[in-house]
Amino acid sequence: MLTTRYVAGSPNWLDLGTPDIEAAQQFYGGLFGWTFRSAGPEAGGYGMFQLDGRTAAGAMTVPPEQGPSAWNVYFQSPDADATAEAVRRHGGTVLFEPMDVFDLGRMAVFADPAGVAFGIWQPGRNKGLDVAAATGSLCWLELHTSDQEAALAFYTEVFGWGVSSMPYPDGSGGVYTMVHPAGESPEAMFAGVVPAGDDPVSSAHWLPYFAVDDCDATAARTATLGGTVRMPPVDLKDVGRFAALADPAGARFAVLQGA
Repeated sequence: MLTTRYVAGSPNWLDLGTPDIEAAQQFYGGLFGWTFRSAGPEAGGYGMFQLDGRTAAGAMTVPPEQGPSAWNVYFQSPDADATAEAVRRHGGTVLFEPMDVFDLGRMAVFADPAGVAFGIWQPGRNKGLDVAAATGSLCWLELHTSDQEAALAFYTEVFGWGVSSMPYPDGSGGVYTMVHPAGESPEAMFAGVVPAGDDPVSSAHWLPYFAVDDCDATAARTATLGGTVRMPPVDLKDVGRFAALADPAGARFAVLQGA
């Protein structure tokens, strides 16, 4: 499962692009207990959502004309420039070329062949998120995509991910496909890959899941705080209870109450 023991190809950073940082602070503070700490004037308004003093995510202002509000996931790369070349070679697009972020690390942003944006983080002084899989922090990812086979071919070429699968817990007869870092066992899985049509909003995207203690209470609180319950809480046998949500600016995410 997802941990802070980061290795090549594992998710090691997450940030929110939103038109209103203050509104995002109020929403996620009320939902997960996060506080916001600015990275300083030299960071251009970028800052960190913290959970009990540990960084759970980043956040930045993105004006509406530059794109919709969204959560962005980053995967660890030992060499950002080499990963950028691999993305190009396998049919993806480099949206932002690799660049140094002070002495903290090196980053780049790409799109896969279906147009789904994702980033990479080559660690420097900043090794990644301080907390994962704890209540109020990132615990899982899903790639909702129009072509699972093509998506898996792309990401496994770029990152070397291993692939495993299991029957859907709901007994539907379908198969849930999961990925894990190269050289790790399937127990190190951190994301699922599912058809975009299974999501109430059908466009392809990466969807972050945050761990919660009470899925129903979190969904109700989302609505109270001005967000949207996109899919009401649902049980998955032996997995837990989850709900698909969106913040007031429309950024999509999900929550999971583990079994």
